[in-house]
Amino acid sequence: MSFGYVIEQLRAHFSIVIMIALVLVSAISVIYTKHKTRIEFVTLQKSEQHRDNLNEEWGKLLLEQSTWTTPGRIQQQAQQRLNMLVPSADKIVVVQP
Repeated sequence: MSFGYVIEQLRAHFSIVIMIALVLVSAISVIYTKHKTRIEFVTLQKSEQHRDNLNEEWGKLLLEQSTWTTPGRIQQQAQQRLNMLVPSADKIVVVQP
């Protein structure tokens, strides 16, 4: 088998060699894309879990805020911390324009 014979065979089967190379490149591309998709899906799942945790915490904070801002709680804190008292009816003055 001479070198010229090998060259002739390569020229004759050049399209087959190119097709095999393209199939291999395509297969590697599919594998890479599938791998990247899985990684991105895991990232999405983690982000959704983090979002759900933040929404849960936000709900708890809203409930806590509504508890702290009730009129009874504000009056209690004003009496305890600031020594404030609700004025009696005879001490209330209404100013009219």
